[in-house]
Amino acid sequence: MSATPDEIQAGEAAGRHDESRPQPAYQELIYEVEDPVATVTLNRPERLNALTGRLLSEIGHAFERAENDQRVVGIVLTGAGRGFSAGADMENLSSAAEGGGDGAGRALPELLASSPGDPEMGPDFDVTYGYFLKLRKPILAAINGPCAGLGFVLAMLSDLRFVSDRAVFTTAFANRGLVAEHGVSWILPRLIGPSKALDILWSGRRFDALEADRLGLVNRLVPHDELLPAARAYIRELAERSSPTSLRLMKQQVYKHLMERLGPSMVESNEMMARSLQAEDFREGVRSYLEKRSPRFPRVGSE
Repeated sequence: MSATPDEIQAGEAAGRHDESRPQPAYQELIYEVEDPVATVTLNRPERLNALTGRLLSEIGHAFERAENDQRVVGIVLTGAGRGFSAGADMENLSSAAEGGGDGAGRALPELLASSPGDPEMGPDFDVTYGYFLKLRKPILAAINGPCAGLGFVLAMLSDLRFVSDRAVFTTAFANRGLVAEHGVSWILPRLIGPSKALDILWSGRRFDALEADRLGLVNRLVPHDELLPAARAYIRELAERSSPTSLRLMKQQVYKHLMERLGPSMVESNEMMARSLQAEDFREGVRSYLEKRSPRFPRVGSE
């Protein structure tokens, strides 16, 4: 089901997020908002930002927090120190193998209770890290160094990837006796095709930023020191030029329509276009064009 006319017309202008309400103290990430950008920094640099159960729970909570904050137009996900993420923490995985658990570790109940993402996306996206695809705001992975395993998966599930010229990548699953996890077997062939995806998954080989760019995994390849400024500038440009409601609905269209045939996708798109032509965002877009000024679109926040 797509958004109602009232949702589009209002642009979710009534959305508010109360940042004065106490928030859980993050132990393994840094959360910062500088309107219109939320920056989520994986913060275990001594472990190359290896992912624990707590850190993964904190990511979900931080994303939901950004999604509900009307100041935030887009999210930049990056890593502290010299890398993006080395993947799942191998000590956790070793404990999981010995104890028969899942290596999730412990997280606060309020972290585990987070439920980011647009419920209109449906049950196909209600799995593990499917919320990356159903989040109502853009997620831009700023990959600042080594990006491996589960860290690679999260980067691929992000909407865009800006990559430092120092970045290196590996899937590593086959080298550990594992399989392609958490949807990477779904997203990777859609990004670069099945043959290239199988090469990367089977071999587990390391490849650099230039090859990642040639493969089609990269939206922008930038000098290392320009990575975060470039990522944040992109979100600011979206905030200045694009309707946040349009961003939300287009993201919904792209990922939902990957699951559908052309006919139903086109029918739904035409219905959504008809509603958007009646919305205030469209009227503001036309006014701003005729008046030769930047548009003033309402932000998206909690409902």
